[in-house]
Amino acid sequence: MLRRLVVKKSLAVILALLLLVVAAGCGSTSSSSKSTSKELTIGLTAPLTGDNAEYGNVFKNAIELALEKVNSQGGINGAKVKLVAGDSKADPKEAANIAQKFVSDSSILAVIGDFTSTAALAGAPIYQKGGLVQLSPTSSHPDFTKQGTYMFRNIATQAAEGPLLADYTINVLKKKKIAIVYIKNDWGIVAYENYMKKAQELGGDIVAVEPYLPEQGKDFSAIITKIKDKNPDILYLGTMYTDAALIAQQVKKANFPVALIGTGSLFSDELLKLGGSAVEGLALTCSFFPADPRPEVQEFVKSYQDKYGKPPTMFAAQAYDAANLIIEALKNGATDRKTLRDKLAAIKNFPGVTGKTSFDENRDVDKALTKLVVKDGKFVPYQQ
Repeated sequence: MLRRLVVKKSLAVILALLLLVVAAGCGSTSSSSKSTSKELTIGLTAPLTGDNAEYGNVFKNAIELALEKVNSQGGINGAKVKLVAGDSKADPKEAANIAQKFVSDSSILAVIGDFTSTAALAGAPIYQKGGLVQLSPTSSHPDFTKQGTYMFRNIATQAAEGPLLADYTINVLKKKKIAIVYIKNDWGIVAYENYMKKAQELGGDIVAVEPYLPEQGKDFSAIITKIKDKNPDILYLGTMYTDAALIAQQVKKANFPVALIGTGSLFSDELLKLGGSAVEGLALTCSFFPADPRPEVQEFVKSYQDKYGKPPTMFAAQAYDAANLIIEALKNGATDRKTLRDKLAAIKNFPGVTGKTSFDENRDVDKALTKLVVKDGKFVPYQQ
């Protein structure tokens, strides 16, 4: 009798161990985060609240539009693609926290973001260590993709835009006496440095350089007074559009007749609304122009307008292309984080709304920028 009880107990123990092994096998995930479910997940890290919330929410809108389109067509081999969003507030600490959370979530195959170079750089080492693609639509700091092999960007770096703007200033607009105002963060510093270096090479005379801190406030009168005393014929704005509009208004109020030029960060209808007549004549560049007749551009503009009731900005277009590049990698056979990185890197001449996209060996893109000017309250291509 005792022997029978021992045998029964032994069998029970063995059965329990077998069940534990099976359960562990069912619940485990590989380090490569392979997805076998009917959902494929993309993460978004962007400022959804705070001073840069408009940019982050434009990212989210555009990405959701791209996912809505692919899902309506059956998804990727029957699997729907979904978005999980994290609010970085454009704060590097928040961006790093989101990166930790996304890396730990094995269902997330790639991440889009962040909006600012500072936030993108903060998350990069974490994404690299976790083997998770971080594709930024707008991080133009040259060092971003140097952080590791999982960092990609879908925008020209300031090493490319800065010299183009300098050429626009000196050889196109024929302005050589230059003052500079820039926001003192990672992006603003490299934006003004690349612009200034090329402007000086082309014979420009930099008469004033005035940085300001993001938390400084919105009164630029002291800076404008200092610059006005130097009598420049053009003022370079290394800022986002809200600050640029305020600076332009305060320049006008100071009766300071100076031309204005800035980066693609100013390309937004909100600049026109906030700046009004003060931004008339402002020159800038952009990676996306809604009047581009290419079919993919016009389809995107119509879809975005129909869904959100307003035309897409450059930032919407950048995020839309970022989402579609990841979708393309999935369509090309990516099944986990590692193969998604490899399939993304291999993309050549993808017909995005911001132009044909190919990634070079550094996972950067080479895209043509359009020269624009504000005329009669609208952005129009510059014509000499």
